[in-house]
Amino acid sequence: MRVTLLAALIWSALALPALAFEIEDRVIYPSSTPGPLLRILSTTDREAFEPIILAFQAEYPGIAVDYTIASTTELMTALHDEGAVFDLAISSAMDLQTKLANDGFALTYSAANTGALPDWANWRKQVFAFTQEPAVLVLSDRYFPSGSAPRTRDDLIDLLRADPDRFQGRVGTYDIRSSGFGYLMATQDSRNSQAFWRLMEVMGRLEAKLYCCSGDMIRDVSSGELALAYNVLGTYAAAQQALGDGIQIVVLEDYANVMMRTALIPVTAENVLDAQKMIDFLTTLGTRPDLVASSGLAAIDSTVLRENTALRPIRFGPGLLVFLDQLRRKNFLRNWQNSLVQE
Repeated sequence: MRVTLLAALIWSALALPALAFEIEDRVIYPSSTPGPLLRILSTTDREAFEPIILAFQAEYPGIAVDYTIASTTELMTALHDEGAVFDLAISSAMDLQTKLANDGFALTYSAANTGALPDWANWRKQVFAFTQEPAVLVLSDRYFPSGSAPRTRDDLIDLLRADPDRFQGRVGTYDIRSSGFGYLMATQDSRNSQAFWRLMEVMGRLEAKLYCCSGDMIRDVSSGELALAYNVLGTYAAAQQALGDGIQIVVLEDYANVMMRTALIPVTAENVLDAQKMIDFLTTLGTRPDLVASSGLAAIDSTVLRENTALRPIRFGPGLLVFLDQLRRKNFLRNWQNSLVQE
Protein backbone atom coordinates (compact mmCIF):
# COMPACT_ATOMS: atom_id res chain seq x y z
CA MET A 1 0.00 0.00 0.00
CA ARG A 2 2.85 2.40 0.79
CA VAL A 3 4.30 1.90 -2.68
CA THR A 4 0.91 2.30 -4.35
CA LEU A 5 0.17 5.52 -2.44
CA LEU A 6 3.57 6.98 -3.21
CA ALA A 7 3.14 5.98 -6.84
CA ALA A 8 -0.19 7.76 -6.97
CA LEU A 9 1.40 10.93 -5.60
CA ILE A 10 4.17 10.79 -8.17
CA TRP A 11 1.69 10.02 -10.93
CA SER A 12 -0.34 13.13 -10.09
CA ALA A 13 2.78 15.25 -10.33
CA LEU A 14 3.90 13.96 -13.72
CA ALA A 15 2.58 14.99 -17.10
CA LEU A 16 1.77 12.32 -19.66
CA PRO A 17 3.94 12.10 -22.77
CA ALA A 18 2.61 14.16 -25.67
CA LEU A 19 1.53 11.14 -27.72
CA ALA A 20 -1.75 10.35 -29.45
CA PHE A 21 -2.23 6.76 -28.31
CA GLU A 22 -4.79 6.20 -25.57
CA ILE A 23 -3.70 4.86 -22.19
CA GLU A 24 -5.86 3.12 -19.59
CA ASP A 25 -3.69 3.55 -16.50
CA ARG A 26 -0.21 4.59 -15.43
CA VAL A 27 1.60 3.96 -12.16
CA ILE A 28 5.13 4.82 -11.02
CA TYR A 29 6.86 2.34 -8.72
CA PRO A 30 9.77 4.29 -7.20
CA SER A 31 13.08 2.67 -6.36
CA SER A 32 14.28 2.40 -2.78
CA THR A 33 17.59 3.96 -3.81
CA PRO A 34 18.38 6.49 -6.57
CA GLY A 35 18.65 4.73 -9.90
CA PRO A 36 17.43 4.44 -13.50
CA LEU A 37 13.80 4.37 -14.66
CA LEU A 38 12.42 1.37 -16.56
CA ARG A 39 9.48 2.42 -18.75
CA ILE A 40 7.07 -0.44 -19.52
CA LEU A 41 4.12 -0.25 -21.92
CA SER A 42 1.82 -3.17 -21.22
CA THR A 43 -1.61 -4.64 -21.87
CA THR A 44 -1.53 -6.59 -18.59
CA ASP A 45 -3.81 -5.36 -15.81
CA ARG A 46 -1.98 -3.64 -12.98
CA GLU A 47 -3.41 -6.04 -10.40
CA ALA A 48 -1.82 -8.95 -12.23
CA PHE A 49 1.57 -7.38 -12.99
CA GLU A 50 2.15 -5.42 -9.80
CA PRO A 51 3.37 -8.46 -7.79
CA ILE A 52 5.93 -9.12 -10.53
CA ILE A 53 7.14 -5.51 -10.49
CA LEU A 54 7.52 -5.52 -6.72
CA ALA A 55 9.39 -8.84 -6.77
CA PHE A 56 11.65 -7.49 -9.53
CA GLN A 57 12.38 -4.40 -7.45
CA ALA A 58 13.17 -6.58 -4.43
CA GLU A 59 15.92 -8.11 -6.55
CA TYR A 60 16.91 -4.81 -8.17
CA PRO A 61 16.07 -2.11 -5.58
CA GLY A 62 17.73 0.66 -7.58
CA ILE A 63 15.34 0.39 -10.55
CA ALA A 64 12.19 2.53 -10.61
CA VAL A 65 9.38 1.29 -12.87
CA ASP A 66 7.01 3.46 -14.89
CA TYR A 67 4.13 1.12 -15.81
CA THR A 68 1.73 2.31 -18.50
CA ILE A 69 -1.29 0.23 -19.52
CA ALA A 70 -2.93 0.39 -22.95
CA SER A 71 -4.97 -1.91 -25.15
CA THR A 72 -3.24 -4.24 -27.60
CA THR A 73 -4.12 -2.03 -30.56
CA GLU A 74 -3.05 1.15 -28.77
CA LEU A 75 0.29 -0.46 -27.83
CA MET A 76 0.80 -1.28 -31.49
CA THR A 77 -0.09 2.27 -32.49
CA ALA A 78 2.30 3.73 -29.93
CA LEU A 79 5.32 1.71 -31.01
CA HIS A 80 4.70 1.04 -34.69
CA ASP A 81 3.14 4.32 -35.77
CA GLU A 82 4.19 6.93 -33.23
CA GLY A 83 7.69 5.81 -32.21
CA ALA A 84 6.84 6.16 -28.52
CA VAL A 85 9.79 5.77 -26.17
CA PHE A 86 9.43 2.72 -23.92
CA ASP A 87 12.02 0.24 -22.70
CA LEU A 88 9.78 -2.84 -22.70
CA ALA A 89 6.51 -3.80 -24.39
CA ILE A 90 4.33 -6.54 -22.91
CA SER A 91 1.27 -7.73 -24.80
CA SER A 92 -1.26 -10.54 -25.06
CA ALA A 93 -1.52 -10.06 -28.85
CA MET A 94 1.17 -12.41 -30.12
CA ASP A 95 0.52 -11.53 -33.75
CA LEU A 96 1.03 -7.81 -33.18
CA GLN A 97 4.19 -8.42 -31.16
CA THR A 98 5.47 -10.64 -33.97
CA LYS A 99 4.70 -7.92 -36.50
CA LEU A 100 6.59 -5.35 -34.43
CA ALA A 101 9.65 -7.61 -34.51
CA ASN A 102 9.20 -8.52 -38.17
CA ASP A 103 8.94 -4.86 -39.15
CA GLY A 104 12.16 -3.94 -37.34
CA PHE A 105 10.71 -2.39 -34.17
CA ALA A 106 12.32 -4.81 -31.68
CA LEU A 107 15.89 -5.28 -30.47
CA THR A 108 17.60 -8.67 -30.40
CA TYR A 109 18.65 -10.07 -27.03
CA SER A 110 20.20 -13.40 -26.07
CA ALA A 111 18.25 -13.75 -22.84
CA ALA A 112 20.12 -15.37 -19.98
CA ASN A 113 17.33 -17.74 -18.97
CA THR A 114 15.77 -18.85 -22.24
CA GLY A 115 17.20 -22.32 -21.64
CA ALA A 116 14.52 -22.70 -18.97
CA LEU A 117 11.84 -22.32 -21.67
CA PRO A 118 10.91 -24.46 -24.69
CA ASP A 119 12.43 -23.39 -27.99
CA TRP A 120 8.99 -22.32 -29.21
CA ALA A 121 8.65 -19.77 -26.39
CA ASN A 122 10.72 -17.08 -28.13
CA TRP A 123 10.92 -15.80 -31.66
CA ARG A 124 14.21 -14.72 -33.24
CA LYS A 125 15.51 -13.72 -29.81
CA GLN A 126 13.27 -10.68 -30.02
CA VAL A 127 9.85 -11.76 -28.71
CA PHE A 128 9.91 -13.66 -25.40
CA ALA A 129 6.95 -15.58 -23.96
CA PHE A 130 6.53 -15.93 -20.22
CA THR A 131 2.94 -17.16 -19.68
CA GLN A 132 0.49 -19.63 -21.21
CA GLU A 133 -3.15 -18.61 -20.86
CA PRO A 134 -6.14 -20.36 -22.46
CA ALA A 135 -9.14 -18.57 -23.92
CA VAL A 136 -12.17 -19.91 -22.04
CA LEU A 137 -15.94 -19.78 -21.82
CA VAL A 138 -17.21 -17.98 -18.71
CA LEU A 139 -20.73 -18.77 -17.47
CA SER A 140 -23.02 -17.16 -14.92
CA ASP A 141 -24.31 -19.38 -12.12
CA ARG A 142 -27.68 -17.66 -12.53
CA TYR A 143 -28.13 -19.19 -15.97
CA PHE A 144 -26.15 -22.42 -15.64
CA PRO A 145 -26.93 -24.75 -12.73
CA SER A 146 -24.13 -27.08 -11.71
CA GLY A 147 -23.47 -29.74 -14.35
CA SER A 148 -25.27 -27.93 -17.18
CA ALA A 149 -22.25 -26.25 -18.81
CA PRO A 150 -21.59 -26.97 -22.51
CA ARG A 151 -18.33 -28.86 -23.08
CA THR A 152 -17.67 -28.13 -26.77
CA ARG A 153 -18.50 -25.43 -29.31
CA ASP A 154 -21.09 -27.72 -30.89
CA ASP A 155 -22.71 -28.10 -27.45
CA LEU A 156 -22.73 -24.33 -27.05
CA ILE A 157 -24.27 -23.77 -30.49
CA ASP A 158 -27.01 -26.34 -29.80
CA LEU A 159 -27.75 -24.76 -26.42
CA LEU A 160 -28.02 -21.23 -27.81
CA ARG A 161 -30.21 -22.34 -30.70
CA ALA A 162 -32.53 -24.35 -28.45
CA ASP A 163 -33.35 -21.50 -26.04
CA PRO A 164 -32.97 -18.10 -27.75
CA ASP A 165 -35.27 -16.28 -25.31
CA ARG A 166 -33.00 -17.25 -22.43
CA PHE A 167 -29.87 -15.89 -24.11
CA GLN A 168 -31.15 -12.93 -26.17
CA GLY A 169 -28.84 -9.99 -25.42
CA ARG A 170 -27.03 -11.99 -22.74
CA VAL A 171 -24.04 -13.28 -24.71
CA GLY A 172 -20.70 -11.46 -24.84
CA THR A 173 -17.49 -11.66 -26.83
CA TYR A 174 -14.73 -9.39 -28.12
CA ASP A 175 -15.25 -6.61 -30.62
CA ILE A 176 -12.41 -7.73 -32.86
CA ARG A 177 -12.52 -4.47 -34.82
CA SER A 178 -10.89 -2.72 -31.87
CA SER A 179 -9.43 -5.54 -29.73
CA GLY A 180 -6.11 -6.89 -30.96
CA PHE A 181 -6.33 -9.88 -28.62
CA GLY A 182 -9.90 -10.57 -29.71
CA TYR A 183 -8.83 -10.48 -33.36
CA LEU A 184 -6.02 -12.93 -32.66
CA MET A 185 -8.42 -15.36 -30.93
CA ALA A 186 -10.98 -15.09 -33.72
CA THR A 187 -8.48 -15.73 -36.50
CA GLN A 188 -7.04 -18.71 -34.63
CA ASP A 189 -10.57 -20.04 -34.10
CA SER A 190 -11.26 -19.79 -37.82
CA ARG A 191 -8.18 -21.91 -38.48
CA ASN A 192 -9.14 -24.58 -35.98
CA SER A 193 -12.80 -25.20 -36.73
CA GLN A 194 -15.70 -24.24 -38.99
CA ALA A 195 -17.81 -24.26 -35.80
CA PHE A 196 -16.45 -20.77 -35.13
CA TRP A 197 -18.42 -19.20 -37.97
CA ARG A 198 -21.59 -21.08 -37.02
CA LEU A 199 -21.14 -19.88 -33.45
CA MET A 200 -20.71 -16.28 -34.60
CA GLU A 201 -23.91 -16.49 -36.64
CA VAL A 202 -25.87 -17.86 -33.70
CA MET A 203 -24.44 -15.21 -31.36
CA GLY A 204 -25.29 -12.55 -33.92
CA ARG A 205 -28.95 -13.62 -33.98
CA LEU A 206 -28.93 -13.34 -30.19
CA GLU A 207 -27.66 -9.73 -30.41
CA ALA A 208 -24.37 -10.51 -28.73
CA LYS A 209 -22.75 -7.67 -26.80
CA LEU A 210 -19.26 -6.73 -27.94
CA TYR A 211 -16.43 -5.79 -25.57
CA CYS A 212 -12.93 -4.41 -25.64
CA CYS A 213 -11.60 -6.38 -22.69
CA SER A 214 -11.87 -9.62 -20.73
CA GLY A 215 -12.34 -7.77 -17.46
CA ASP A 216 -15.50 -6.03 -18.64
CA MET A 217 -17.01 -9.29 -19.88
CA ILE A 218 -16.19 -11.11 -16.66
CA ARG A 219 -17.76 -8.29 -14.64
CA ASP A 220 -21.01 -8.51 -16.60
CA VAL A 221 -21.15 -12.30 -16.31
CA SER A 222 -20.55 -11.99 -12.57
CA SER A 223 -23.39 -9.46 -12.22
CA GLY A 224 -25.78 -11.60 -14.26
CA GLU A 225 -26.06 -9.04 -17.06
CA LEU A 226 -24.52 -11.69 -19.31
CA ALA A 227 -25.26 -15.40 -19.22
CA LEU A 228 -21.94 -16.21 -20.84
CA ALA A 229 -18.84 -14.70 -22.42
CA TYR A 230 -16.80 -16.39 -25.14
CA ASN A 231 -13.00 -16.33 -25.59
CA VAL A 232 -12.25 -14.70 -22.25
CA LEU A 233 -8.71 -14.83 -20.88
CA GLY A 234 -8.71 -17.72 -18.43
CA THR A 235 -6.26 -16.15 -15.99
CA TYR A 236 -8.41 -13.06 -15.48
CA ALA A 237 -11.52 -15.22 -15.10
CA ALA A 238 -9.83 -17.41 -12.50
CA ALA A 239 -8.84 -14.34 -10.47
CA GLN A 240 -12.46 -13.17 -10.45
CA GLN A 241 -13.79 -16.63 -9.64
CA ALA A 242 -11.50 -16.78 -6.61
CA LEU A 243 -13.49 -13.86 -5.18
CA GLY A 244 -16.59 -16.05 -5.12
CA ASP A 245 -18.48 -14.03 -7.71
CA GLY A 246 -20.73 -16.77 -9.07
CA ILE A 247 -19.03 -17.63 -12.33
CA GLN A 248 -17.99 -20.89 -13.93
CA ILE A 249 -14.96 -21.34 -16.19
CA VAL A 250 -15.07 -23.88 -19.02
CA VAL A 251 -12.01 -24.90 -21.02
CA LEU A 252 -13.80 -26.25 -24.07
CA GLU A 253 -12.89 -29.85 -24.84
CA ASP A 254 -12.85 -29.67 -28.65
CA TYR A 255 -9.93 -27.23 -28.40
CA ALA A 256 -8.78 -24.20 -26.45
CA ASN A 257 -6.45 -21.62 -27.94
CA VAL A 258 -3.58 -20.85 -25.57
CA MET A 259 -2.11 -17.37 -25.77
CA MET A 260 1.42 -16.67 -24.60
CA ARG A 261 1.94 -13.25 -23.05
CA THR A 262 5.14 -11.81 -24.52
CA ALA A 263 7.74 -9.13 -23.95
CA LEU A 264 10.02 -7.33 -26.39
CA ILE A 265 12.47 -4.45 -26.22
CA PRO A 266 11.42 -1.66 -28.63
CA VAL A 267 14.04 -0.02 -30.81
CA THR A 268 13.17 3.26 -29.06
CA ALA A 269 14.29 1.86 -25.68
CA GLU A 270 16.60 4.12 -23.69
CA ASN A 271 17.19 1.79 -20.73
CA VAL A 272 18.02 -1.42 -22.59
CA LEU A 273 20.06 -2.96 -19.78
CA ASP A 274 17.22 -2.93 -17.28
CA ALA A 275 14.74 -4.08 -19.90
CA GLN A 276 16.99 -7.11 -20.43
CA LYS A 277 16.99 -7.72 -16.68
CA MET A 278 13.19 -7.71 -16.66
CA ILE A 279 13.04 -10.19 -19.55
CA ASP A 280 15.42 -12.49 -17.69
CA PHE A 281 13.21 -12.14 -14.62
CA LEU A 282 10.02 -12.89 -16.55
CA THR A 283 11.44 -16.01 -18.18
CA THR A 284 11.96 -17.54 -14.74
CA LEU A 285 8.30 -17.16 -13.75
CA GLY A 286 7.94 -20.95 -13.78
CA THR A 287 10.40 -21.19 -10.88
CA ARG A 288 8.41 -18.72 -8.77
CA PRO A 289 5.14 -20.33 -7.64
CA ASP A 290 4.66 -17.41 -5.28
CA LEU A 291 4.48 -14.99 -8.22
CA VAL A 292 2.27 -17.32 -10.24
CA ALA A 293 -0.14 -17.38 -7.29
CA SER A 294 -0.05 -13.66 -6.54
CA SER A 295 -0.25 -12.50 -10.17
CA GLY A 296 -2.65 -15.17 -11.39
CA LEU A 297 -0.56 -15.49 -14.56
CA ALA A 298 0.18 -19.10 -15.51
CA ALA A 299 3.82 -19.77 -16.29
CA ILE A 300 4.83 -21.75 -19.37
CA ASP A 301 4.57 -25.45 -18.56
CA SER A 302 5.13 -28.00 -21.32
CA THR A 303 3.88 -30.82 -19.09
CA VAL A 304 0.43 -29.26 -18.79
CA LEU A 305 0.25 -28.89 -22.57
CA ARG A 306 1.24 -32.52 -23.15
CA GLU A 307 -1.32 -33.82 -20.65
CA ASN A 308 -4.25 -31.89 -22.10
CA THR A 309 -4.27 -32.22 -25.88
CA ALA A 310 -7.26 -29.85 -26.14
CA LEU A 311 -4.89 -27.01 -25.24
CA ARG A 312 -3.45 -25.61 -28.45
CA PRO A 313 -0.68 -23.07 -27.95
CA ILE A 314 -0.50 -20.38 -30.60
CA ARG A 315 2.92 -20.76 -32.18
CA PHE A 316 5.26 -18.01 -33.28
CA GLY A 317 6.09 -17.77 -36.94
CA PRO A 318 5.10 -16.15 -40.24
CA GLY A 319 1.66 -17.76 -39.95
CA LEU A 320 0.79 -15.22 -37.26
CA LEU A 321 1.25 -12.44 -39.81
CA VAL A 322 -1.15 -13.85 -42.40
CA PHE A 323 -4.28 -12.23 -40.96
CA LEU A 324 -2.46 -8.92 -40.44
CA ASP A 325 -2.18 -8.48 -44.19
CA GLN A 326 -4.38 -5.49 -44.95
CA LEU A 327 -6.57 -7.26 -47.52
CA ARG A 328 -6.89 -10.46 -45.45
CA ARG A 329 -7.81 -8.43 -42.39
CA LYS A 330 -10.42 -6.43 -44.30
CA ASN A 331 -12.01 -9.62 -45.66
CA PHE A 332 -11.96 -11.35 -42.28
CA LEU A 333 -13.56 -8.40 -40.52
CA ARG A 334 -16.22 -8.16 -43.22
CA ASN A 335 -17.11 -11.86 -42.82
CA TRP A 336 -17.10 -11.53 -39.02
CA GLN A 337 -19.30 -8.46 -39.13
CA ASN A 338 -21.75 -10.11 -41.54
CA SER A 339 -21.99 -13.07 -39.17
CA LEU A 340 -22.05 -11.36 -35.79
CA VAL A 341 -23.17 -7.78 -36.28
CA GLN A 342 -26.43 -8.46 -38.07
CA GLU A 343 -27.68 -4.91 -38.64
